[in-house]
Amino acid sequence: MSKRMTIVFDDDQLYTALKVEAVRTGRHAKDIVAEAVREWIESAEDAELTAALDEARAEWQREGGAEAGAFFRSIGAG
Repeated sequence: MSKRMTIVFDDDQLYTALKVEAVRTGRHAKDIVAEAVREWIESAEDAELTAALDEARAEWQREGGAEAGAFFRSIGAG
C-alpha cells in the first residue's frame, strides 16, 4: 500500500544533493528518502536498545554480578 507525503526542503543544497544522488545512482529520490528514514528509525531503535542494555549491565554490576564462566567455575560445574 502506497502512501503519499509532500516533503518541503528548506535547504536548497540538500534538495539538490538528493536529486544529484538520485541521478548518479539511477534511483528515485523517494526511494533514497525512504531508505534514509528506515535507517534513521533503525538507528533510533538501536540507541534505545543500547541504553536498555547499558542500564541492565549497570544493575548487574551494582548487584555484584559475575561472568557466567567464573560463576560456573566457582560452583564446580565446569
